[in-house]
Amino acid sequence: MAQPEGTKENPKKYLEQDYEQLKAQCLASNTLFEDEKFPAGQASLGSNKMGPESSKAKGIVWMRPLEINPNAEFITDGATRFDICQSTIADCGFLSTIGCATLSEEYLSLVLPQDQNFKTNYAGIFHFKFWQRGEWLDVVVDDKLPTRDKKLVFVKSAEENEFWPALLEKAFAKLRGSYEALEYQYSTVALQHFTGGVCLWYFLKKHQFPKIQRAVKSKCLLTSSTGAFTHDKNLVAAHSYSITGAEEVSYKGEKVQLVRLRNPWGYKEWTGAWSDNAPEWNDVAQEVKDALLTQKDDGEFWIPFLDMVKDYESLDICHIAPSKEVNVEEPHWSLMQTEGSWKKGDSAERFLADPQFRIKLEVPDDDDDQDAAEDKALCTVIVALMSKEILEKVPDFLLYQLPKEVPTNLLVKDLKAMARERVNNRNKEYVGCFQEEGRIT
Repeated sequence: MAQPEGTKENPKKYLEQDYEQLKAQCLASNTLFEDEKFPAGQASLGSNKMGPESSKAKGIVWMRPLEINPNAEFITDGATRFDICQSTIADCGFLSTIGCATLSEEYLSLVLPQDQNFKTNYAGIFHFKFWQRGEWLDVVVDDKLPTRDKKLVFVKSAEENEFWPALLEKAFAKLRGSYEALEYQYSTVALQHFTGGVCLWYFLKKHQFPKIQRAVKSKCLLTSSTGAFTHDKNLVAAHSYSITGAEEVSYKGEKVQLVRLRNPWGYKEWTGAWSDNAPEWNDVAQEVKDALLTQKDDGEFWIPFLDMVKDYESLDICHIAPSKEVNVEEPHWSLMQTEGSWKKGDSAERFLADPQFRIKLEVPDDDDDQDAAEDKALCTVIVALMSKEILEKVPDFLLYQLPKEVPTNLLVKDLKAMARERVNNRNKEYVGCFQEEGRIT
C-alpha cells in the first residue's frame, strides 16, 4: 500500500523537484545536473556576512567532488560522528547536530539515502530527507560545492575523499535559504529538521545529570553550548557540542558523574579532570577504562558533570518517537500529531472554541531521580505547538488536570480555576514547548 505523501517512506518533493526523474534526464542526455533552484553562485551563499562584498565570499570557486578529489566517495566505511570536521567557515550548532545524527545508523537513515555514489549512474545529483512543518521532504541538490584553493570552505569530512557531510550541508542550506542562514541556526531547529522529533531547551543545572543519562539511554539526540566565557582548559566559548554519552563511574569509593562531549571541529578537547590523559583513569577498574576511554585527538572527551555546569549554559534534548526506522526500547513513547488553525469568528478569540485535547496518562515514569513517594506515579507528556509561519504574537497552550468524573455543569471559570497549579507543582518540571518555522534568506 502506497504511503501518503509527506511521510518518511514517501517524502514530498521539495520545490517540486523529482530526484529520480531529474537523474534519469541527466543520464539520458549524458550531462551533469545543475540545480537552477539553488544555483552554484553568490545567491546561495547569502547576502550579508556571505554577501558579494564580504571577505568570506571572496575567492570561492564551485567544484564537484571528483574535481576536488578524483577518488571521491559519498561514504567511506560508514558514516560516524568522527567524519565531521569544521572547515574555515561553518556553524558549530549545525555540526553538532550532524554529530548527534551519526550516533545511530537508524537516525542517519532518516536523512541520508545511502544508495548514492560517484561511480554507478553518477549524474551530479544527490538528495536528502528533512522534516519540516509536519511532513518529510526530499531535497535535491547538485554536487557543486564552494571551495577555496580546492579545499571545502564549509563542512568537511575527516576523510579527504568523503563528501556526504558537505552535500548534506548543501541540501540543508537550500532548505533554509542559503549557507549564511545556517550561521544563525539553533541546534534545536536543526535537530527537529533531521528527525521530526520534539526538541526541548533547558538552562543547564547541576541536578540534570539523571535527565541527560535517561535521554542518552532512550536514544534522544542531545547538544550543549558553552557560555560567552569559560574557565578555559581548552573549552571553546559560545560553542555547541554534541553529547554522546553519560556514565557514573566508581572512583576511590565514590560515584563520579561523567558526560561525554564532542567538539564538532574534530579537535580541541577538554584538558581538565577525566580528560584523555588525566590521572583519574588510573584509579578506575580496567574494564571500565577500556570501555570508556579513547586516547585520541578527535574532539571527543569525558568531563565531570559538575565541571560541565560551570562552563556550559544550555541543554538541548530531541525526543524521537519510535518508528520502523528508529527502534527505541525504553522508555516507550507514543506519538499523536494533529493540525488545525485559528479562524476569526470560528475557532479563535473564545476559550471554548480553541482546539482542545484530552490526554489519559496510564504508564508511570521509571525515574531514578524521583525520590519522593508521591512522585512515583508521575507520567511524562511532551506537548509541542508549532506555527507554520513566524508570528508577531507567539501562540500558547494551557494544561489542566481534570478530575476522574467531570461535572456536567462545569463552567469555564471552574475549568480555569481547576488545578493548573497542581499540574505545575506535582511535576518536577513543566516545560512549555513552542516551535516556529521560517525560512531565512
